[in-house]
Amino acid sequence: MHLWNFLLLLLPLAAAIPSQPKQALRRSGEHPNDFFYKGHDLSSLLMLEEGDCIYKDTARNNETRPAEAILGDGGMNSVRLRIWVNPVGGTYGLHADDGSDSWADPNKQLAFTAGIVTWDDLLIMRCLTAPPAAWPTSLIPLATTLRAYVKDTLVSFKQAGINLDLVALGNEIRHGLLWPAGYADVDVEPWPETVRNFSSLAYLWKAARAGVDDAIYEGVPKPQVLIHIDDGWNLTLQQRWFSAMVENGVPTSAWDVFGFSFYPFYGTAATFANLRTTLNTLAEEYRKPIQVVETDYPAVCNGEYNPIPPSSEPEIPYSIAGQTEWTDDVISIVQQVPYGLGRGVHYWEPAWLNGTSLGSNCSDAILFQTDYSAYPLTVGYSRSSVGMFKVRT
Repeated sequence: MHLWNFLLLLLPLAAAIPSQPKQALRRSGEHPNDFFYKGHDLSSLLMLEEGDCIYKDTARNNETRPAEAILGDGGMNSVRLRIWVNPVGGTYGLHADDGSDSWADPNKQLAFTAGIVTWDDLLIMRCLTAPPAAWPTSLIPLATTLRAYVKDTLVSFKQAGINLDLVALGNEIRHGLLWPAGYADVDVEPWPETVRNFSSLAYLWKAARAGVDDAIYEGVPKPQVLIHIDDGWNLTLQQRWFSAMVENGVPTSAWDVFGFSFYPFYGTAATFANLRTTLNTLAEEYRKPIQVVETDYPAVCNGEYNPIPPSSEPEIPYSIAGQTEWTDDVISIVQQVPYGLGRGVHYWEPAWLNGTSLGSNCSDAILFQTDYSAYPLTVGYSRSSVGMFKVRT
């Protein structure tokens, strides 16, 4: 993956998504408590559409259309985006001279920003993990740099005329951010050692959070703050992680929204029952909104390239219909979170024609059938699963 300019995605996306009823359009910060995000991570889409990829709408006799328009017809009302600091090739970047250059997940932790675009809003998820090459590596100067970077980036969006509703300080930061300084391990024992192990992460996260406040002081409209952890089905992980942060002086008032990843093929314990238990328990304990900000499901998993991984919900087939069934069940679980605190689900990279396996042993988890017969021209034919968000309103 490379990096592209965030604003270039925003404008064509907003223009391409089908118009909604006037009363459905809301300005930044005006979403009611019952607004439910149903969306996709489309971070790679501009790169693909500006390259040799085109998308065909099978519901319109294979008409060539922007993928975001096809997905918009399928019920998408938001888009999650990521921005890296200074990646090789420039794809995904906000600024070309800031630093880091690759993926952020629990096992890599490299810096990027993710965001959500709604019909008329932009919600930025800021994810800072491994230090960009030009940044300091010791804790205190690194925190100072991080704080300034968060502030400057949020201010830059305001200067571009974009109001931010949501800022996520971290992307799947189970093991912390900005390694090695901000590395953390929730499995350290005994508990006092876990708390001590989280001290540097908490220090850096508080610095990033202060950057949000600095931006607000400079006139940026106050956004909500989200923390994103993987393995949303693992209640013990989530309780220990957030408890360790609180015991290191991160007040519960410092974040507004929980964000979790939930995938079927990274462990058979990733069941719907365990996800429901985790989300409902955290809603009871913290009374904060909750989203599943990453999920997907294989359309094809036939062992062609790797052994077939067991699904955590084996009654759902690895199939196109299974993609819709899986996502609809996840939406149902989130919508049933107590106190109306379940607020959204996002499917990960449904249009990524260059990498249909998306990191799993299954060969295809996207929502388009890929045709390489005229390569380098690559054609994606929409599957019925592009309408997954229309199943449950």
